[in-house]
Amino acid sequence: MLSDFLVVIFVAFALFLVRRKSLADRSSRGCPFPPGPPRQPLLGNLLQIPRFRAWHTFLSWKHQYGGVVYAEALGNGILILNTMEAVTDLLEKRASVYSDRPTLTMVGELMGLDNSMPMLQYGAAWKQQRKLAHTALSPEAVKKYHTVQEDIVAMYVNSLLEKPEDFASQLRLTAGRVIMSVTYGLPVQTPDDLYITDAERTMEMIGKATVPGAFLTDLIPQRKFFFKYIPSWIPFNSIHKTGEDGRRRIEALVTRPFEHVKRERAKGTENPSFTADCLDKREMEGTDESDHHILWAAGAMYGGTFSFLSLFCPFLSTYGTILTFILAMALFPEVQVKIKDEITQVVGSGRLPSFQDRDALPYVNATIKEALRWSPVLPLGIARQTSEADFYKGYYIPKGTIVLPNVWAISKDDRSGIPSEKFAPERFLTSCVKDTAIDPYNYAFGFGRRICPGKHLGDNNLFLLVSHIMATVDISREKDHDEKEIPLQPSFTAGLVR
Repeated sequence: MLSDFLVVIFVAFALFLVRRKSLADRSSRGCPFPPGPPRQPLLGNLLQIPRFRAWHTFLSWKHQYGGVVYAEALGNGILILNTMEAVTDLLEKRASVYSDRPTLTMVGELMGLDNSMPMLQYGAAWKQQRKLAHTALSPEAVKKYHTVQEDIVAMYVNSLLEKPEDFASQLRLTAGRVIMSVTYGLPVQTPDDLYITDAERTMEMIGKATVPGAFLTDLIPQRKFFFKYIPSWIPFNSIHKTGEDGRRRIEALVTRPFEHVKRERAKGTENPSFTADCLDKREMEGTDESDHHILWAAGAMYGGTFSFLSLFCPFLSTYGTILTFILAMALFPEVQVKIKDEITQVVGSGRLPSFQDRDALPYVNATIKEALRWSPVLPLGIARQTSEADFYKGYYIPKGTIVLPNVWAISKDDRSGIPSEKFAPERFLTSCVKDTAIDPYNYAFGFGRRICPGKHLGDNNLFLLVSHIMATVDISREKDHDEKEIPLQPSFTAGLVR
């Protein structure tokens, strides 16, 4: 009872302060907020924004209010960008204002992810880690990982032939192996229980924790003065226990493989990797990168652990998008036939496709784009926060506004003339349609200065998996005892990652 009473007092006082500030902002500027749904006293639009699958609601608001929609939740301003034009104008052309992250007290401050590049605010530390990632993951740099990627994907298609029922679990293991090998140089046959299983569990925790509003500490402004400091001995207060457990798991996750690379370097037996490259570069050039920055830059790639935050880093783009692709092949078998025909004509049947074949496989490349578009793995991208007040098309956007790029709305693009709900690679081919759809590479890997530095590695994963799967197996719906196809009802998770 005491804890409930304190929470009520804290919330009421915070709401009073926030509401007063919001009204002051509006009256002092003389410019309206962007259009949006009517707000209720104190709560704003809190009850109108569903905790799960909010992108559907935001898409309906696009039809009602336009490409830029403004809402509030307990005094937090929320700007929803439903069009590519708005995303380009704000997140790219005004990146200096729109490159900060919201402060997530639980996952950032209490669990320790505010050390990682994806969670760092735009500034010197972020730029230092970003430079490391860009150098080691440039289009030219990732070519040295082609062989290991091909070997790991070949292992995956072999597992499909041996145990097709394990296609999902083996795909997760495959995606993890690629990142483990690239980030830390771990052998492809490293047992999954040494690193990947821990990464998966931590990923799940982070994915839940990074949904805006997942914790009361993140939902209420002035949170640093309230919920974060509620004493741990108060009944039913799990804030500190949750934070400490998360910090322990995350630190162990990024530290253990990093120390492995350092030990292997000391013995002269390390394999090529992102982490080894960063350490070598520091020694050769005498740069000032500390272990801290290298450790967390690598952590932003490892197992996709922070790909929830850096938007579609290699693990998540591989695992989520290929699962979507496999589903689509079962639902749209005519597409599968076209892919197989193209691969047979270009590659033949005596070998698997390679990177050298890619330019000659336009339908395969269009299929990858369609897999990214048809069901985006991160339908709301990752939230940004304005670092200062801004004006856009006559509207006022306050400092500290949370900005959500609605990738789901952007992906529902019918300008090719093909309905968006249909899985149709043709929408990206000028030989098939007059006006091609918006290229998913413009939105699937993030925007502006926060674009995923591992996009080239992730794209290579997608090409190998799509082409190798289609070259080796058929995908179909399950059949009943009468050999009739069982109806397939797609089901997607509803959190930050779909």
